Amino acid sequence: MTQLEQIIECENKLLDALKIGDINTLDELLHDSLIFNIPTGQTITKQIDIENYKSGMMKIFEISATDQIISPIEETCMVAVTIYLKAKYGNQKIDGRFRYLRVWKLFNNSWKIIAGSGFPM
Repeated sequence: MTQLEQIIECENKLLDALKIGDINTLDELLHDSLIFNIPTGQTITKQIDIENYKSGMMKIFEISATDQIISPIEETCMVAVTIYLKAKYGNQKIDGRFRYLRVWKLFNNSWKIIAGSGFPM
């Protein structure tokens, strides 16, 4: 499988895990030192992100990706993607399009997200 195919598979696996709140898959895909700027402007860690799903603070009802751009540099890969998201974060309803940037890095034959950000479009 090419690097591009691996990243596409990882991105699909991530979206599926987010939609169903699959904590084990999120734990597998997110690096322990992850930092991520979410659309609210907060910077979160892997632990915060997983706890948001575990506690029910973040609940996704619909999620889909378009306009994906993948740019590999050796064992690192950047993904820019438009995400349609229908969700709930705490008491806040989310229904719209967001532009995300994720940075994937290869560790012992396993791709993990090390950084990212998202903002409303």
